[in-house]
Amino acid sequence: MKSRYGAWQAQVQRGVMIVLALLFLSAPAAAASVKTVLVLGDSLSAGYGLAINQGWVALTAQRMRASHPGWRVVNASISGETTAGGASRIGAEIARVRPAVVIVELGANDGLRGLAVAQTRANLDRIIRTSTSAGAKVLLIGMRLPPNFGPQYTQAFEQTFLELSKKHRVAFLPFLLQPIAGGRGNFQADNMHPTAAVQPKLRDYVWVGLKPLLK
Repeated sequence: MKSRYGAWQAQVQRGVMIVLALLFLSAPAAAASVKTVLVLGDSLSAGYGLAINQGWVALTAQRMRASHPGWRVVNASISGETTAGGASRIGAEIARVRPAVVIVELGANDGLRGLAVAQTRANLDRIIRTSTSAGAKVLLIGMRLPPNFGPQYTQAFEQTFLELSKKHRVAFLPFLLQPIAGGRGNFQADNMHPTAAVQPKLRDYVWVGLKPLLK
């Protein structure tokens, strides 16, 4: 009786070990099959003043789960981030999540601080080159500044994004806030950060540039 039980127990243990081995072997393959969109941005992408599920990045992730189940979104955006900060982090972020697509939404804080346009350009160039060298597609999102910064600076700043997109042949959206820029009520009390109510519009706007990159 004991010998029969021992043989049965050994057989069960072997079966369990086989199942665990198969799960272990299949786990990396399953993980590898999920592609990642990395969002490298500032407070406009980090969802400043919003609940965690209200920002356009979170709404994009929700849409992707339904329409592109083989994809996920990793939001590496930080409020107050500059292009210099993004350039210093991009290598580590790519190594961490191995993205197939990188959305670059940086530059607003450079402009608001009056940083040299050449510096912003160099930082964005580094971010794009690092991303494409790792095999990721890039969606570059531009930014515009209020006219009180002066026409020479604002025009050079805005043109930088377009020129870099052409130089590196990456997808480009001219201005993140394009769909909502005309309405004061679309912004929080600081008149800088969009409200929760208009985040779906930003999601839809970015989606136009992002969707073709998910093929």
